[in-house]
Amino acid sequence: MSEEPVIDSPRDWVAEHIQRYVQTDGADGHLWRGVPTLLLTTRGRRSGMLRRTALIYGRDGDRYLVVASRGGAPAHPHWYRNLVAEPNVRVQVAAETFLARARTATPEEKQDLWAIMVAIWPAYDEYQTRTQREIPVVILERN
Repeated sequence: MSEEPVIDSPRDWVAEHIQRYVQTDGADGHLWRGVPTLLLTTRGRRSGMLRRTALIYGRDGDRYLVVASRGGAPAHPHWYRNLVAEPNVRVQVAAETFLARARTATPEEKQDLWAIMVAIWPAYDEYQTRTQREIPVVILERN
């Protein structure tokens, strides 16, 4: 992932959050509603363009965790489908940017990782009740 143009989330409030985050190296935006957020850049599975979104994250040792909840919508978020197709991603946490490899937690891993994420954002449990799909936990490991 070079210096190609990056397309931010089409949701205005998320795009504004991303721009504040980038412009201030996370000083404005790393914490959102009292929880930590990171910026995840994936490659569009159809367009090939770089796409960036802001997500709540947790930690499991050196690994970063994000949840593909989409608020409990019936389909996975686009960013998740993109990283399934191309797991090499770019991550920004506050002022630090790094390359990582993304993967979906296995069912065995998910139980403990889900508990970490629900402790940060309790609404994830509610989101799971809104959908038939199993909401994935994604593990981001530095390259």
